[in-house]
Amino acid sequence: MLPNPKPYFDKVPDPRRETENKLHALSDILSIVLCAVISGCDDWEAIAIFGEAKKDWLRKFLPLTNGIPSHDTFRRVFLLLDPKEFEEAFTLWAKDAKMGLDEHIAIDGKTLKRSHNGKAGRALHMLHAWSCKQGILIGQRKVDEKTNEITAIPDVLSLFDLKDVTVSIDAMGCQKDVAAQIVQGGGNYVLALKGNQEDLLEEVKLYLDTEAKDRPRGDFRTVEKDHGRIETRKVWVTDNIGWMEQKGKWAGLKSLVMVESIREMQGKRTTERRCFITSLAADAKHLGSIIRAHWGIENSLHYVLDMSFNEDQSRARTGDSAENLAIVRRFALNLLKQNKSCKLGVKNKRLRAGYDDNYRSEILNLQGTT
Repeated sequence: MLPNPKPYFDKVPDPRRETENKLHALSDILSIVLCAVISGCDDWEAIAIFGEAKKDWLRKFLPLTNGIPSHDTFRRVFLLLDPKEFEEAFTLWAKDAKMGLDEHIAIDGKTLKRSHNGKAGRALHMLHAWSCKQGILIGQRKVDEKTNEITAIPDVLSLFDLKDVTVSIDAMGCQKDVAAQIVQGGGNYVLALKGNQEDLLEEVKLYLDTEAKDRPRGDFRTVEKDHGRIETRKVWVTDNIGWMEQKGKWAGLKSLVMVESIREMQGKRTTERRCFITSLAADAKHLGSIIRAHWGIENSLHYVLDMSFNEDQSRARTGDSAENLAIVRRFALNLLKQNKSCKLGVKNKRLRAGYDDNYRSEILNLQGTT
């Protein structure tokens, strides 16, 4: 069970000057914004309206000495708030959930499309670490405007104890230093191969294409049918890697993997093959399940943030407001996903939370607020 975030908000440093007439405590401001976002609010005006409408409910666990802040106050505080300090509060909160060992962590990035500030600005890009077992976000870092995910991945990995953990990363993370960091931490990796490792990809693909001809049904095979779509997935694995010239350059490398996805829908058929390198043994069923589970970060995190939180349409872009509001959405998403009291999607859970004070209290794990 995820703990109530308010005690973690209390530890976030207030960015406002001591000389300012600070009418509202920072933890109150952060708590109101989180409650509003959980309840379906996506901009500062909506958050302020929610605060006024739910003032009596909020007073059950917040002092609100000077009432509800204006929308300008919410905007200004989030503009000034240090996102690194706020991220640390999020990471500590996620770790303290103690929901069990993170046996598989998937890492991938997401761009907030409308968060750029003018033609010259670059949209905010966040790198996420997703617990495939728990189904929640457990860590994140902003990718600096002048770099890319390669430089941020080691920083995200350093947040976790990697012992006995499998880390899966898309092609951008297929780097020798990343593999070494994971193995040195006591973990294992499954790294996708694409154009950034072109020579290695061509070698592996040529070898596994030959293996596929010898074993056309694959080493492991699944067939899924859903809403008129049929998807057949075949997995080929091999630990015969003695021929590889680059074998010694990849820490702990043990096996090669190829996954073929055949999708049939409305008379159309598409086929895609993807290759991976891994430090795990050549177990086709196990490796196939890890690669399949990796895409939970796309389907259960990135897609939900866009479809249920309208993240790509958010116009917050001044100062650090885009990043700080993105962090609040991730607090909210984790809380909504871990609540199992009703069988609703995230979008409708937000709608219910907006109407139902008891349900909102339940999501936030509040005591004595109902």
